[in-house]
Amino acid sequence: MSEAIRLEEARRHYAMGDTVVRALDGLSFSVEAGERIAIMGPSGSGKTTCMHLIGCLDRPSSGRVLVGGQDTAGLDEYGLAELRNRQVGFVFQQFHLLPRLTIAQNVELPLLYAGVRPRERRRRALEALERVGLADRSAHRPGELSGGQRQRAAIARALVNSPAILLADEPTGALDSATGRSILELFGEINARGTTLVVVTHDPAIGEGFPRVIRLRDGRLEGGAA
Repeated sequence: MSEAIRLEEARRHYAMGDTVVRALDGLSFSVEAGERIAIMGPSGSGKTTCMHLIGCLDRPSSGRVLVGGQDTAGLDEYGLAELRNRQVGFVFQQFHLLPRLTIAQNVELPLLYAGVRPRERRRRALEALERVGLADRSAHRPGELSGGQRQRAAIARALVNSPAILLADEPTGALDSATGRSILELFGEINARGTTLVVVTHDPAIGEGFPRVIRLRDGRLEGGAA
């Protein structure tokens, strides 16, 4: 099995005045293609910074982050965006759907930015919505949907480019427990089809449902091993 993600002594430090914030401080682990993992830790442990590096939203200050075998450290902004668009889908706690667009139009957005023709965009968006059980809501706007439906729409948008890796940052944090469970079940179905799944969460109940948990504290692996 090939590696989807590898971090080798990855560090991400920020200067805040005279202080250096060590958000990640020598983090190393790998994730196999098709694996399903949770990244956990208290606030300030480096979870979100780690997700940003894996998702090509940022580069390490030192060390290496490989996504799909490609080292992100040497990429410029265009190269990061290209790798991100080709390899990674994102799901966030607050959905980030544009309220004036229909659900189908929201799902089409990554394809619009990628230059896909309108007819093909619509076909692929409707296919993604069918996959998450929202095909009958494609013409609705976000304000007309429940929280769980909005999160499903956000998942469809993340899947529309057929990414190899799906990253989810506290994806059930804005949902009630029953709806959250249905979203986690959907993630399980997506992972079963071969997509590598990485979920960032602080919730132990969610972490218990994953075969592998990476625990962070102070920008490092808790206990020193993944």
